[in-house]
Amino acid sequence: MAKIIAIDGPASVGKSTLAKQISKKFKAPVLYSGKLYRVLALEIIKRKIKINNTKEILKCITYIDLDNLGSAELYSSEVDKVSSIISAKKEVRNKLLAFQRSFPKKYGHDKKFVIIEGRDIGTIIFPKANFKIFLWAAAEVRAKRRQEQLRKNGKKTSYSKVFNEINVRDRKDMTRKIAPLLPAANSVLLDTTYIDIEQAFNALIKIILKTKTI
Repeated sequence: MAKIIAIDGPASVGKSTLAKQISKKFKAPVLYSGKLYRVLALEIIKRKIKINNTKEILKCITYIDLDNLGSAELYSSEVDKVSSIISAKKEVRNKLLAFQRSFPKKYGHDKKFVIIEGRDIGTIIFPKANFKIFLWAAAEVRAKRRQEQLRKNGKKTSYSKVFNEINVRDRKDMTRKIAPLLPAANSVLLDTTYIDIEQAFNALIKIILKTKTI
């Protein structure tokens, strides 16, 4: 069975970009678990479901299409807000947990690695992952990266607004009672504040190739 590479970290730290590059390097399937919540949030918004209607929200999980994880619609302040709220709902997390844990068996049977990125992969989803990587970067740097990402998707917003949203998201992710954002006890911490994506990628490849799996 494929070895699991768990990549965790806060918003706009570069998880998705690095997961994509590692996926290309090893021809490994990748699941962007954070985007599952975004896809779900977008579905909730489009269907005009009330945020406290957990029953209808759970129904939306059956509509998740992995081919839609690259949609530019997933990156908006409204989606950020809704995804943060639903990610704190125990029923939603439990339903998506099963979805995520089934990924390696479905897509990694003939692969060397399977990559899962998110915020609680090494701690909750795959606590026995072969590789646990926790990415970090200063909020100021992440805000600039998110603003640039939004700009590329044709959406204009101020740096101060993005910075404030990231700080709010960090506080919610780190202090929520269910699956809070924190490094797994045996994870490797990589601070990307002062390095670019290429340097971060090279560092991760060295970690993956040299780390002894558990």
